[in-house]
Amino acid sequence: MEAIAKLKNVPTSPRKMRYVVDLIRNKPVAAALSTLQYMDQSGSYFVDKLLRSAIANWQAKNPELNLEDANLHVTKVFVDGGRVLKRLRVAPQGRAHRIRKRSNHITLAVDSIS
Repeated sequence: MEAIAKLKNVPTSPRKMRYVVDLIRNKPVAAALSTLQYMDQSGSYFVDKLLRSAIANWQAKNPELNLEDANLHVTKVFVDGGRVLKRLRVAPQGRAHRIRKRSNHITLAVDSIS
């Protein structure tokens, strides 16, 4: 049975987060956790937290199954754009430049592969 976890409004641009997410797609959970633990990208902390939440959701749905015997894999993971905070930066000669602070939404699903 598939377990899904979502994290919304992560303060990182979706493009940067997709680099992190692409490394763990279709991998076993243990390999994905070890990959995220040693990455120095800023988004790896949020994806690691989300993966642990998805594992906990899977355990809550399947209390009779053992986690080590389940052979969990990351089945689906994708990143969507979130809200954009618009700010202004002072520019020369009385002008202003717009700064767009992007955020994203991450959806991650784990399932046991038999």
